[in-house]
Amino acid sequence: MNAPRTRDSWQTLADGLQIRTQAFIDGKYVDAASGKTFDCISPIDGGSLGRVAECGAEDIERAVLASRRSFDSGAWSEAKPTYRKKVLLKFAQLIEQYGDELALLESLDMGKPVSDARAVDVAATIRCMAWTGEALDKVYGEVAATGPDELGLVTREPLGVVGAIVPWNFPLLMAAWKLAPALAMGNSVVLKPSEKSPLSAIRLAVIAMEAGIPAGVFNVVPGFGKEAGEPLALHMDVDGLVFTGSTAVGKQLLQCAGRSNLKRAYMECGGKSPNLVFADAHDLDKAAEAAASGIFYNQGEVCTAASRLLVERSIKDEFVARVVEAGRKMQPRHPFEPGAPMGAMVDETQTSRVLSYIEKGVAEGAKLVLGGKRADTVPGGSYIEPTVFDEVAHEHTISREEIFGPVLSVIAFDTEEQALRMANDTEYGLAAGVWTKDISRAHRVARKLRAGSVWVNYWDGGDMTAPFGGYKQSGNGRDKSLHAFDKYTEMKATWINLGG
Repeated sequence: MNAPRTRDSWQTLADGLQIRTQAFIDGKYVDAASGKTFDCISPIDGGSLGRVAECGAEDIERAVLASRRSFDSGAWSEAKPTYRKKVLLKFAQLIEQYGDELALLESLDMGKPVSDARAVDVAATIRCMAWTGEALDKVYGEVAATGPDELGLVTREPLGVVGAIVPWNFPLLMAAWKLAPALAMGNSVVLKPSEKSPLSAIRLAVIAMEAGIPAGVFNVVPGFGKEAGEPLALHMDVDGLVFTGSTAVGKQLLQCAGRSNLKRAYMECGGKSPNLVFADAHDLDKAAEAAASGIFYNQGEVCTAASRLLVERSIKDEFVARVVEAGRKMQPRHPFEPGAPMGAMVDETQTSRVLSYIEKGVAEGAKLVLGGKRADTVPGGSYIEPTVFDEVAHEHTISREEIFGPVLSVIAFDTEEQALRMANDTEYGLAAGVWTKDISRAHRVARKLRAGSVWVNYWDGGDMTAPFGGYKQSGNGRDKSLHAFDKYTEMKATWINLGG
């Protein structure tokens, strides 16, 4: 990469950016069939980024037909794995080539610091696409154990047409987590990005074509959930449905799968992740910094955000003071500022939602020790201060419900058993953290935590080699790793009689 950009250089790039706002269907940019558009507002300063195509059922129909046609043609679905690998690796290279532009679109569209978008979102998207491309020709079938008179083969076949609905907090990366394995297995994809952050997906579509993805294999239909997402989920010619977003919407999409053609449906949903800090933790300063970044990174708009901080009572006051000190250093700044710790909330609706939870925390008796207010970072923008509540009761609303904002709830515990009981007493089970130098406790607690990812002595570990997903109402299925391929393939058993 080149030297880090300054705020002025990012602004210069933004001023010269040609933002595409149409849908992408069957290899070309098109308007919505109805001609409708919606205003794409940047939360950085409240300015308009353009009018985006507002797709509806007719556009979903066009996109699914294009996907089915491309799948049935075999141009991609029947291509050799080595060829698909070559194209996906080229795709990864092009994402790197256009990395500054894609990072800028993420920042403009949903408010995150552009330095994070470039160093984390774009870099992880490249890694996802390249790793998946490298892996796809190393996924083999199986031979069943048989006698000499028969041969049993177990093979994978692509599902067909996959509908993917992705969220606004990591628009590019969440799209890649679905798109890479779906394409690797030979499927065609209809992607519906969030109406809050559609721009990087729209740009990604033409980059895919440049990499060699045939027309119709990857389509992008921006629009709202009821008008575009639901028709996609209900479509009788969509074979698989994958989603990242809220648990409430995930439940609705599962119902759509059941009401239609029983399509394969995999939901990655919300979380209320506990971060357990025991008194014997190695380095309380390091643990406090991780607790702060675990909730304030990406403005707290992270499904695995460390939103519940469970601290052993004997060190609680001291530890909270350290977390508050770390949090003070993470005030939101203009997203183009190099190293900005936080940027803008995605929009005014989310900003109001988070502020209402803060009000509820105060009303229910939690002790506000940091933040709690809107930040005047940029006129017209949507910013919230990093916020910490101490003396939170496990039963408080801010301890139970997913806020999806920079709001931390601190809860004291006295015993390991009590900590585990509170940590697991939630409808979610996405992630959890444990801080201790007792290796036996680390293993014991990690084993008992009901979560899809558990991190010991740090927060947010892992990479493409390990699966990502949750227990309970945090969803089903797994993104990343070789396990992700299971969502995008059908398993076939073929038996051959060799006995004359």
